Amino acid sequence: MQDLGFVHLRVHSAYSLLEGALQLGRLIDLAKSDGQPAIGLVDTGNLFGALEFSEKAVEKGLQPIIGCQIAIAFDQSGADPRRVTSRTDYPSIVLLAATSDGLANLTRLVSRSYLATEGSEDVHVTLDDLEVAAEGLIALTGGGTGPIDGALLAGQPDVARARLTRLYLLFNDRLYVEIQRHGLQGERLVEGGLLQLAYDMKLPIVATNEPFFARREDFEAHDALIAIAEGRVIAEEDRRRLTPEHFFKSRKDM
Repeated sequence: MQDLGFVHLRVHSAYSLLEGALQLGRLIDLAKSDGQPAIGLVDTGNLFGALEFSEKAVEKGLQPIIGCQIAIAFDQSGADPRRVTSRTDYPSIVLLAATSDGLANLTRLVSRSYLATEGSEDVHVTLDDLEVAAEGLIALTGGGTGPIDGALLAGQPDVARARLTRLYLLFNDRLYVEIQRHGLQGERLVEGGLLQLAYDMKLPIVATNEPFFARREDFEAHDALIAIAEGRVIAEEDRRRLTPEHFFKSRKDM
């Protein structure tokens, strides 16, 4: 494990439409040059890049991990209307395929998120959908855009605990409490609460980096992309903002 050091579990590629800036070839080269043995592709709401990613990763000797950041229709009592870190009205979790059955279930869930969403709603699945398709999937609580962080930010620890309990009933020992440090104020505010919940419920903890671009120096260009995607201008302060820390970090960085 000392040799492995760190494996990325939730990288966004350019297939995270209008928010990701990492081409798959570039992404795999970054992981390979850093000696990383595996990499998890977790695009927002889709599996468009899964096949291409898997083929290119295997060619370079990397273990591909297929996942998706998928929006979940929890109750909205824990939502924080001030959050501008997500494109969706629903909190999201990360699902990683651990088995072939898990990949099939993930495919079904992503398909259902589009086919069962009506009108102008953002694509999402329900807890009932998860209940029948959780087998073979590993779940991460979602970081800053997740249902647990959102409830803690809103000052509702009871809601956070209830949501985490619901996820535990679905995934059991395949559920991980996710900690992120990208320099966002919200991350600092909720970290203590997340750790306490994990300790209280005896849940494993995972530290993730969420890259959207290759280098720290790419932040300003990526920030412009996010602004354009949302029809905003860069000078506006109340829009979605990431940080320079959302770059593809090396094992040493982590």
